[in-house]
Amino acid sequence: MTASFQKDLLDGASRPFRGGGRFAYHYSRGKLSSDCIFREVLKRGIFPPEARFLDLGCGQGSLFAWLLAARKLYEQGRWPGDWAAPPKPLGLRGVELMQRDVDRAARAFGADHPVVTIRQGDMCQVDLGEADVVTILDALHYIEHARQDELLARIRGALPAGGLFLTRVGDAGAGLPYHICNWVDRAVTFVRGHRLPRLHGRKLGEWIELLKGLGFQVEALPMSHGKPFANVMLISRVPQ
Repeated sequence: MTASFQKDLLDGASRPFRGGGRFAYHYSRGKLSSDCIFREVLKRGIFPPEARFLDLGCGQGSLFAWLLAARKLYEQGRWPGDWAAPPKPLGLRGVELMQRDVDRAARAFGADHPVVTIRQGDMCQVDLGEADVVTILDALHYIEHARQDELLARIRGALPAGGLFLTRVGDAGAGLPYHICNWVDRAVTFVRGHRLPRLHGRKLGEWIELLKGLGFQVEALPMSHGKPFANVMLISRVPQ
């Protein structure tokens, strides 16, 4: 991955947020450049070639901007050969509880974007509709265990055969790195202008057992890359 490609991808993904204000732009640029999960989901080809996406707890829509920028570079023939082709988004639908983030997304993408739709709502109550890929990145631990169980069961029911549920969680059995994750989480939440949350984690084995019990095929990959965190990406697929 050349430095010029990396810069072009980051520039393209963060550009929409200039319209969302200074905080929205700098937050997205910092998040997309420093968080390894955005790079890894593309490099590893985790998403299907084309899909309808639903991102629960989507914030201001950074994942959507990343996918759109990646696809644009690919279609321009400016994509590295050692990376999987990025997915073609057929729809990018997001749900976010915090109205401030929804407002930032609206300013960034506009009200009539042909692909992106982000609405305010509670992921535990919203109609999931139809999707091929459902993502929850670093947000499941904000809701109580019983509601986690209910939400994950609804996600499994909403996905078709071959569908994908992608999430990143902290491993509550990892000791100090897990506590560092939580400290950083609270700090970022505060900076984004929201009240400090109560967190509801689980040990990695418990997450995997829960997802397998719902009928998913689960792959777990460490997703901290050089940082003292206990982050794990869970790739959960519905059998064909």
